[in-house]
Amino acid sequence: MERGNLIWRLACAFARAKTANVAMMFGLSLVPLAIAAGAGLDYAQAVMVRSQMLDALDAAALAVGGQPKITDDQAKTLAQSVFDANYKGPGHPTVTPAINGQSVSVTAADDVATTALALVGKTSISVSATSIVVWGQAKMWVSLVLDNTGSMSQTDSTGLSKMAALKDASHQLLAKLQTAAASGNPGDVQVAIIPFAKDVNVKTTNAGTSNLSASWIDWTDWEKAYGTVPSNLVGPGSACPWNSGCVSAPGSTSSTNTVPSSGSYAGYICPDAMGSSSPGQSGHYYNGCYNSTVNGTTTVTQTVSKGNNASCTGYSNCTCTGKGGNTVCTAPVTVNTYAHSWVANDHSLWGGCVMDRDQDADTNATSPNSKYPAENSGSCVSATVMTLNYTWDSTTDTSTNKDQNLSWKIDSMVANGGTNQTIGLQHGMQVQMEGSPYNAAALPANTARYIILLSDGLNTLDRWYGDGSNQSSSVDTRMALACTNAKNQGFIIYTLFVDIAGAQGNSTVLRNCASDTSKYYDLTTSSAIVTAFNDIAQKITNLRVSQ
Repeated sequence: MERGNLIWRLACAFARAKTANVAMMFGLSLVPLAIAAGAGLDYAQAVMVRSQMLDALDAAALAVGGQPKITDDQAKTLAQSVFDANYKGPGHPTVTPAINGQSVSVTAADDVATTALALVGKTSISVSATSIVVWGQAKMWVSLVLDNTGSMSQTDSTGLSKMAALKDASHQLLAKLQTAAASGNPGDVQVAIIPFAKDVNVKTTNAGTSNLSASWIDWTDWEKAYGTVPSNLVGPGSACPWNSGCVSAPGSTSSTNTVPSSGSYAGYICPDAMGSSSPGQSGHYYNGCYNSTVNGTTTVTQTVSKGNNASCTGYSNCTCTGKGGNTVCTAPVTVNTYAHSWVANDHSLWGGCVMDRDQDADTNATSPNSKYPAENSGSCVSATVMTLNYTWDSTTDTSTNKDQNLSWKIDSMVANGGTNQTIGLQHGMQVQMEGSPYNAAALPANTARYIILLSDGLNTLDRWYGDGSNQSSSVDTRMALACTNAKNQGFIIYTLFVDIAGAQGNSTVLRNCASDTSKYYDLTTSSAIVTAFNDIAQKITNLRVSQ
């Protein structure tokens, strides 16, 4: 603007001059003055184009930086496509990405056409710009607390299941964390995985050894006898004596209506899983059976024949009632009587799941003497807890060490069971603590602790409350206490609620559990899980534009 005012004042001064020489000089001066003014506009245009380049390059560099295992060709394609989508300037600049350890740079160059300068032969101005992103947080421990309940098999309108999206999102998150750790020391970034439903499965450690003999497992509930002892007339071949049902053998989940009369478990009377009418115990098995030992005989009246051909042949003191197909003949019969003793299942039949610890140890990680009760449940999660680890990629895995592998652990998750977010969060804390059960190392200096908790449902049951189907305010209360304790222990908590099509509305308990509102995600599609995990990865690795 100042250059334009100067030209205007000079032009006015020349215009007021009357002599021929001055008029001639005025005319000759207009050309370079006009070119000079136009050149300013050309250079201003070039500066504006470079600014537009930088905006688009920042987006491209962040996109490439968010894909740590990307090849050079993939990086070039991705950078160009993201740049093109964000670039608002003229032309079609070509971008060039470069990945160097903890940083990614993306450069663009182009020639901006000129107007005034073209009059003196300069038809374009070369413009170039570079954006660089870096990973900043190099030391962190992350607990992935992941919902493995049955509803995670639900699909959204695109047909993508929540579990499939969670696995994809988790793999991408692990890749970003691996890259964030690349320039530091091995183990600077470590991840634990806690799949949860009503329980968590702790049977196997990363080293592949069983926890059957672990001092922190409580077998009291496991060995407790079923409350209703069968009558002395129940034995091999009898009908199951309980309305809750029977299973065919110790540790079996196959229901039966009849007490086995042959085989290794003849006379074993084994209770089936408990129903939803018992708060907190839906799907819970009593882990044992009553045996049947003959201890005498007695005479009882029994039906000995019935139907059109019913008769008392072979029986004394027999009587028949009814006619035709409704005829029933009864007679006194001598039968065995039985004594019944509870035989607890061998611990080797344990599937690996544990329930909540006693209150208030169920909501914190600071009660080392409180044990986890062993439980067999029809909805025991199949994927076991993985302690802090930095074995990232399944491509180098073998059958002998796959359970030590973070990527493989993600793939082993299966949707089944009801929702108890509290137990997942409690193990998410505990897995980062020294001492039993997980024996984490002392937290290194300058290491941040994170918990990323994803769930698709409302809390429905824990060890004490709920029926497995409906939201339980009592379980939510335990969850709120666990969230407070985790924050007090220095954990940074991200929470994600997967609510397909917004059918359930926000999860208040998850929203309040997050360290702040920016760390709570309300997701209404399966694919949004991937987007949210990528956003969290960028935040916790501090992927940022450095220039």
